[in-house]
Amino acid sequence: MDPSSRQPGDVFAGEARSELSSRAVRALWWGSAGLVLAVPGTAVLVAGAERGWRLLVAVALVLVQVCALRWQVRAPVAVLAVNAATGLAVWTLLPAVSLTGALLAAQVALCVLSATRPRRASVRALAAMCLPVPLAFGAGGGPTGVTVYLLAVVLAWTAGQWRRAQQARAGAEMRRAVVEERARIAREVHDVVAHTLSVMVIQAGAADDVFAERPDQARQALRAIESGARSALGELRLLLQAFGPEADEADEAGDGGAREQREPGPSLARLDELADTVRASGMTVSVHREGAFEGLSAAVGLAAYRIVQEALTNTLRHAVGADEVGVCVSVEGECVTVSVVDNGRTPQGRSDAAGAGRGLVGMRERARLVGGSLRAGPLPQGGFEVAARLPVERVS
Repeated sequence: MDPSSRQPGDVFAGEARSELSSRAVRALWWGSAGLVLAVPGTAVLVAGAERGWRLLVAVALVLVQVCALRWQVRAPVAVLAVNAATGLAVWTLLPAVSLTGALLAAQVALCVLSATRPRRASVRALAAMCLPVPLAFGAGGGPTGVTVYLLAVVLAWTAGQWRRAQQARAGAEMRRAVVEERARIAREVHDVVAHTLSVMVIQAGAADDVFAERPDQARQALRAIESGARSALGELRLLLQAFGPEADEADEAGDGGAREQREPGPSLARLDELADTVRASGMTVSVHREGAFEGLSAAVGLAAYRIVQEALTNTLRHAVGADEVGVCVSVEGECVTVSVVDNGRTPQGRSDAAGAGRGLVGMRERARLVGGSLRAGPLPQGGFEVAARLPVERVS
């Protein structure tokens, strides 16, 4: 069958079975086997004390139930059928044993089936387990016997559904965490690669234009390209450590690996380095700081740094005629304010040129994740501004 045609319940059932380790399966078997031996096993010994061969057959059937429970996770439907048939046989041989007790092993299998199989299969099994109700009533149990039996069956099925819901909730939380982590990594890679490549393209073009007439300026641009590439590789190496520490240890065996690993991660303390990479492309960049930045949490510092980085990248890529950009970061009361303003012209027909693509979306998402806000748009007097307000989170 085509995997794409499988129902969500079928997919979840497979995941639920795969989550059980061999140790958990053994523990489940020992626990359910002990329960069956303790309850219906004891009842059989008491009820069949003077029944001769009936006692021997009933004991053998109980042992069959215990052995069948070994496969209750792998084949719960078959185990349920076997335990229901043997339970009815035990009850037929020894009517003194209650129907609820004789079918206890089947109820355990129903619970496992309800937890590991699609709901439509467990509902059919629940309906099948309700078929012996007339037997419970006709054997002298009356309404009380029927009520006890139905209550035991429904509780077994409900317990399985509760366990199934727990597993579904845990699986959903894990999938959501994976999606959020992938989005975070995608934002980091986008910020690093987009900024570095944008600067490198501009610097490479400038080097090509002046390569023959002004070789010193061309060499300066090439050195800026090398420095930016090394910085980006260092950031990517730190980012990719989450995927495999072994690979990072192998990379560190190179000449510059240990040095790059020790480089600090992006933060407001590295704004001057970020500005230098943009200045190397010919853009005039001014950086202004106000307030005390000591003790800011890493999350807020990284968000502010990435917002400035993305705003500078958008200036290089989208601000027509821009040759100056000002960066202002200040701590005011309980907020960190970030402002990046350029003197470029907004192309006609587009008021969001500096935020084209996923750049503006990424900046707003970064601000939102730390509880802040961001606005971006053209200024009346010309140019484009990106302004963010991030809550202060200080670390002692």
